[in-house]
Amino acid sequence: MKALVLAAGQGSRLRPLTNDRPKSMVELLGRSLLARQADTFANCGIKDVAVVGGFKIEQIRAAGFRCFENNRFESTNMVESLFAAREFITGPDDLIISYGDIVYESRSLSQLMAAESDVCLMVDGNWRDYWSQRLDDPLSDAETLKFKDGDLIAEVGKKPTSYDQIEAQYTGLIKICGGALSAFCQFYDQLERAATYDGQSFENMYMTSFLQLLIDAGWPVQGVLVEGGWLEVDTVSDLELYERLAESGDLDAYCKLERY
Repeated sequence: MKALVLAAGQGSRLRPLTNDRPKSMVELLGRSLLARQADTFANCGIKDVAVVGGFKIEQIRAAGFRCFENNRFESTNMVESLFAAREFITGPDDLIISYGDIVYESRSLSQLMAAESDVCLMVDGNWRDYWSQRLDDPLSDAETLKFKDGDLIAEVGKKPTSYDQIEAQYTGLIKICGGALSAFCQFYDQLERAATYDGQSFENMYMTSFLQLLIDAGWPVQGVLVEGGWLEVDTVSDLELYERLAESGDLDAYCKLERY
């Protein structure tokens, strides 16, 4: 198994912390987000790790990571970052894809690694309690996710109008089985470049839009349900919240992180 971290963007909502570093190099409780992900990969036995960088990519290289570059990071989105590492994502090994602005416990990653569908997404059933710590109105920042036939996902990534449309929350952690990677890449290759996808151009397609296209085309996309065990770092207020929760001893209820 191998892992690819998508970390090309600057992370404008984390300014001024990202004025001089990529979002993935911002520190959470004394260690960068990227280093924390690398620790988790190592704990789970994943040694082949690469990062797609863009903004100030030299800092990621200097930290010792194998890098692929999305040199159009300012005008493209995560799907383009993923396929900037085309050389890495081909081959027989299962692939973990991780957003660069999240951290997660080894137990959460292990659950995803054990899933067997062609495409698997780690989804959080306890998202609302967690989102309520971060936002006055959790629904404003959430995305839809609906299941079908047990743990297969029918819908992901739309704008919800009620909590009934959210059976769990997608976390930004994906597994593609090695046997499906060739077809996965071919599916991307055959998409219409001139079309729009959820209002976005092809080059700015959201990852959830791409995942929904797979679902609509009949791909079995499994939701691997966790109850917490991960964090997203999107804003400075997120970091401040996690620091406060760690100091009070309450952060472990959402994600157990080591302090450095």
